[in-house]
Amino acid sequence: MSQVHLPRILALWSAPRCRSTAFFRMMAERGDFQLLHEPFSYLAEFGSVEVAGERIGSEPDLLAAIRRLAAEQPLFFKDTTDERYPGVLADTGFLREARHTFIVRDPVETIASYYAINPEVKIHQIGFEAQYELFQRVWEITGERPVVVDAGDLVAAPEQTVKAYCDALSLPYVAEALSWNEGSRGEWAPSEKWHKDVSNSRGFEAKSGGDRVDVRNHPVLASYLEHHLPFYRELSSHRLGA
Repeated sequence: MSQVHLPRILALWSAPRCRSTAFFRMMAERGDFQLLHEPFSYLAEFGSVEVAGERIGSEPDLLAAIRRLAAEQPLFFKDTTDERYPGVLADTGFLREARHTFIVRDPVETIASYYAINPEVKIHQIGFEAQYELFQRVWEITGERPVVVDAGDLVAAPEQTVKAYCDALSLPYVAEALSWNEGSRGEWAPSEKWHKDVSNSRGFEAKSGGDRVDVRNHPVLASYLEHHLPFYRELSSHRLGA
C-alpha cells in the first residue's frame, strides 16, 4: 500500500472505555502503520514503558523514541487520558508534527464500564477533562480543529464512520480492516483485563451493559458524570458528521 498520504505520526487520544482498543485493532489490521499501544498511559501507571526494545522512563524520552520510530515508518499510537501528560502538552513541536485525533463515547457508558472493572476509579480517571484540554491545545497550536470520532457512530455505522475518518486525514480507506480474528495481542498484556471485549470481538460491536451500575443515581458516580459531561459534549459537538 502506498504511504504517500500517511501521516508520519498519527495519534488517537481517548477517554477510557471509548472503544479505542477496537480502533487500534482495526489499525493493526490495515498493516501500513507501526503500532504503539498506550505508551503514555503505561508510563504514567507503571513508571516505564518499553518501546522498540528500549525501556523508557520519562515523557521527553518517550516523545524522542516515538520520533525515532516514526522516522523509519509511519507510526500510529492510541492512548487514554485517564491521566494528564504535561510533557505532551508542553511539546509544541510534537503537537504540530503528529496528527492528533480523538475518540469519545457517552460518559454514562464509559463511567459504568470503567466502574465494572475498577470500582475504585477516581474522578480524574474518567478522562474527558484531560482529553478536552489536549484537544484545545492541539487546536491552539496547529490552528486546525482535530478530527473527533464518536464511538456510538463507530458501532452504528462503522463503514461510514471509518471512511469519514480516513477522508479527513487523506488516508486510504481499507474496508477489509473493519473485521478481524478474535484473540489478544502482546502489547495488551500489561492491561489485559481492560481489553477482553476486543479480544473476543470480530469487529466494532456493541456489548451488553445491562448489568452495570446506574451512573445517574449512584452517590459518587453521578458527580463524576456531572463534572465530565460538559467536556464530552463540547468534544462531541466537533465529531465527524455532527
